[in-house]
Amino acid sequence: MTDFRALLATLRRPRLLIRAAHCGLVDYKRDRHLRRLACGSISPERVVPRLLAEEERLEETRRTGEAGYCVARHIEVLIALMAEVRLLPRPPNAV
Repeated sequence: MTDFRALLATLRRPRLLIRAAHCGLVDYKRDRHLRRLACGSISPERVVPRLLAEEERLEETRRTGEAGYCVARHIEVLIALMAEVRLLPRPPNAV
């Protein structure tokens, strides 16, 4: 099983993106936000890999400077990713 908490902790993104996502966590509503992100209302174990893939795609778009990059979408995905990782069960050896 992948340790998504460790993976999320190692992401290197611009500080402003991360700070914006942390601020948005307060208003995160799982049903509404996941529906908007087209993931549906499914378990965190299934939605986190999808969100990670979408975030990686957005990061690549940001880095290459493509015109289709949407910073609001990137922040929205980061918020959902951070919130969903918090819902995952902790590994047995975690403190």
